Amino acid sequence: MSMNLEKTRNIGIMAHIDAGKTTTTERILYYAGRTHRIGEVDDGAAVMDWMDLEKERGITITSAATTVYWNDHRINIIDTPGHVDFTVEVERSLRILDGAIALFCSVGGVEPQSETVWRQADKYGVPRIAYINKMDRIGADFFGAVNMMRERLGANAVPVQIPIGAGDMFTGIIDLIEMKSRTFDEESLGVDYFDADIPDSLLPLAQKTREELLENLSDYDDTLLSKFINNEPIEVDEIKKALRRATLDLKVFPVLCGSSFRNKGVQKLLDVVVDCLPSPMDLPPVSGIDPETNKKLQRKPSENEPFSGLIFKIIVDPYVGKLTYFRVYSGKLPAGSTVLNAATGKNERISRLLLMHANKKNDVREACAGDIVAGIGFKNTSTGDTICDKSQPIILEQMIFPEPVISIAIEPKTKADQEKLANSLSRLAEEDPTFQVRQDEETGQTIISGMGELHLEILKDRMVREFKVSANVGKPQVAYKETITTTVECEGRFIKQTGGRGQYGHVKLRLEPIKQGSQFTFVNEITGGAIPHEFIPSIERGVKESLDNGVIAGYPTVDIKAVLTGGSYHDVDSSELAFRIAGSIAFQDGLRKANPALLEPIMDVEVVVPEEYLGEIIGDLQARRGKIEGIAQRPDAKVVASEAPLSEMFGYATKLRSLSQGRAVYSMQFSHYARMSQQVSNKIVQKVKGFVFQS
Repeated sequence: MSMNLEKTRNIGIMAHIDAGKTTTTERILYYAGRTHRIGEVDDGAAVMDWMDLEKERGITITSAATTVYWNDHRINIIDTPGHVDFTVEVERSLRILDGAIALFCSVGGVEPQSETVWRQADKYGVPRIAYINKMDRIGADFFGAVNMMRERLGANAVPVQIPIGAGDMFTGIIDLIEMKSRTFDEESLGVDYFDADIPDSLLPLAQKTREELLENLSDYDDTLLSKFINNEPIEVDEIKKALRRATLDLKVFPVLCGSSFRNKGVQKLLDVVVDCLPSPMDLPPVSGIDPETNKKLQRKPSENEPFSGLIFKIIVDPYVGKLTYFRVYSGKLPAGSTVLNAATGKNERISRLLLMHANKKNDVREACAGDIVAGIGFKNTSTGDTICDKSQPIILEQMIFPEPVISIAIEPKTKADQEKLANSLSRLAEEDPTFQVRQDEETGQTIISGMGELHLEILKDRMVREFKVSANVGKPQVAYKETITTTVECEGRFIKQTGGRGQYGHVKLRLEPIKQGSQFTFVNEITGGAIPHEFIPSIERGVKESLDNGVIAGYPTVDIKAVLTGGSYHDVDSSELAFRIAGSIAFQDGLRKANPALLEPIMDVEVVVPEEYLGEIIGDLQARRGKIEGIAQRPDAKVVASEAPLSEMFGYATKLRSLSQGRAVYSMQFSHYARMSQQVSNKIVQKVKGFVFQS
């Protein structure tokens, strides 16, 4: 499947919910000749939203992959979800992509989730172009959206197009590089278009915006700079070359516009993808470490290098079993080969390689550097694992996933469902690293945890549909945590004499609160051999085992530094077990003394609401212990930014609908953990203790 790497683009489409990502992808498929009929999200007929749940809800849940050809370039596209509950899908897609199209709504501009995905792309250094969609909507404001990008994202957003009209009057676009206007034929669904001179009324604005573009690019090209200063004519190719270099350097983000739903502007978007976004050859070699020596290694994007690839997604397919998606970074891999999973040290045989088009599959003989393919035959792999040549192992940089913030108890309805439930949960957890399953030791219940109510609801729906499991589900529970607020000295002794050899372990610790989000650190400050060196790891293990059960209500404890300051041992009776238990006793003793406190997850909540309902919405948020951070004006509504505890936000969607007659929308994402007031903390402790007592 080898193809000129310089003519390959691996891109993702990322945005806030409802900015039109899937619609734009559907148009790309249509114009690139991949489909013969345009699929609409609103009719549940979009190709890329292939799951039944996606069709019903009109949202994207899993990122779908496809390949199109445009101007003799091959473009691999991943359409990612916009819902914050599926943030892991975006995160893992960005990790393996070379470039991205960031979509913004011309009315909403930069919305909370588009800010989140922009920051994720910053983290992975992904060059991107911005496409301001929905120019046909009432209240569309192209330059308003560009300014929001500059203010909210701190991005050097540089228009390379401007719209002709807006709202109902939006008829086409002006290309500032070629200084031509383009309008689209409504009859042929925009397949036919007309290029002409710029209308006189828009010429001054076009010239002014083009000046800004050239000024931005003149830093990148000395010839361009001297021509710009001396007012000499500048060639289109010179502008494109400088624009490409500036985009790859993440110094300039070209901004385009259009209305995907009305079939306007998508062809130009594809032209700019080819002109400005990187090929695998434009990127620096991918770096990793040798699993045996921990030495740093690099792999160039070439077929002659040893094979290396990163698994970024696993799907359980009803027909072929487990589908494992991976990006090939170097070398080539024929179908039927055996590779090494560098994370587990086990060999994996890949029986088939598939090129995906949403959920349709085409077999390919081999995968080469720069390809994104799915493999069949993997047994022991998970998301983020590196697969590589057996003789030259490498581990590529791991992906880090956020911790779940919400849990529910789940139990099978009948005995027959028991095995099915366990099987479906383990398969869903394999697909989604932010979905976790555990057994509650005290109650014996199965607890599932995820990123939000919608996330768990979708997973529950999938269990019923895909795995035919009937289960009862409890009420959502918040993932609280515990911490300490003062520094204390504590000690633990475990001494047992039982005829013959006894047990002896004695440990002194100092517990200190540390910066939020630091989790846990263990420091050994023992000098002079008060405790022999070989027992130190056992003490640390004992302390770590106690982290899972706090002393207030049994929640996990975080943000603590445990310093081993002293202790004593017995020549004969001391053992690893004795010191492990002593470490655990000391830690639990310290937790009780150190003024423990409960922490709760705080969410960033943004509500877009028509002005007449603003008062009720603010009042309701404050009643939920919400803190209003600011209120911004949009052409059609007010935007309320606030922070509120997750525990108060259950059922908020229904309440919001009734308060605003269905006209307000909100988005919510995890922000941080914060200490609770004593009053709220007491309520939770009573609830937990009462719950344990009843069971």
